[in-house]
Amino acid sequence: MMASRATKIDELAATAGRSTGTGGTGPDGAKDEGQSLAKSAWRRLRRNPMFLIGATIIGVFVLVALLAPWLAPHDPSLRLLKDQVSNANNQIPPPQPGHPLGGDQYGRDLLSRILLGSQQTLLVALLATVIGLGIGTVLGTLAGAFGGWVDTVVMRIVDVMLSIPSLLLAVSIGALFVTQSQFSVILAVAIVQVPIFARLLRGTMLSVRESDHVLAAKALGVKRGAIVFRHILPNSLGPVIVQSTLVLAIAILDAAALSFLGLGAADDSIPEWGQMLGNAQDYFDTQPHLAFWPAACIVVVALGFTLIGESMREALDPRQRR
Repeated sequence: MMASRATKIDELAATAGRSTGTGGTGPDGAKDEGQSLAKSAWRRLRRNPMFLIGATIIGVFVLVALLAPWLAPHDPSLRLLKDQVSNANNQIPPPQPGHPLGGDQYGRDLLSRILLGSQQTLLVALLATVIGLGIGTVLGTLAGAFGGWVDTVVMRIVDVMLSIPSLLLAVSIGALFVTQSQFSVILAVAIVQVPIFARLLRGTMLSVRESDHVLAAKALGVKRGAIVFRHILPNSLGPVIVQSTLVLAIAILDAAALSFLGLGAADDSIPEWGQMLGNAQDYFDTQPHLAFWPAACIVVVALGFTLIGESMREALDPRQRR
């Protein structure tokens, strides 16, 4: 498991290092010479239907999350339909005027909870990815810039973390907290992402370090700190940013899994899709729609981020330019 994940990350880093150059052939057979990498990549992205589908999905998701307080027809914490709930018969309020999706097992409006849950899902995924990216960037920079024993120590820690399945590691970290909360979910998911960013950045920096402009700077006697922060690091961050798009999809799935397992916030007055999915597991047989809607939202949003990330990776990969 560790060798497989580490090898894939190293291959991506090597590919990213080669993609910092210019040239290549575009999707229509035209040459990319004379264009910057960003312009040629954007030209391919605009013609990639998978990117357009993913961008549409994520655009709608972000728009709904931002406007959720105004789009939600009711307060998601109010038990407006509690009179229609029957615990004895597992009766759940059905769709009705004013409540298009009906209610949940506590009589709360399901549509409002789905809409407000998008905010928490987006918040958890973004914060976890930003924290993981920040810590991973620091570790990857240290390993790629200093090398030697620093590189050895950092990479052995990263290898140990990569040897553990990501979800198992996230569950283990989340279980360490005495009080479960959204913060514990964010931290657990962020720590899982750290080795991915660290190893990718370190591998990309090693590839960029052998480029002509870096070798020229060394020959001119430029100090190592200036070479790292002016030449190597800026040219190595692009693939890491692209990878963060893919990691956002993983963060959404991992956060939902932790909440489903009961490691999320104990208070469900603030809805979250993974938590809603976990609360609906007792009603799978009789009321499957309680699980269907949050599960469908999780899958679609994760698919959107995956389509964008894969499209960006393909656009920046010189071996796949066509």
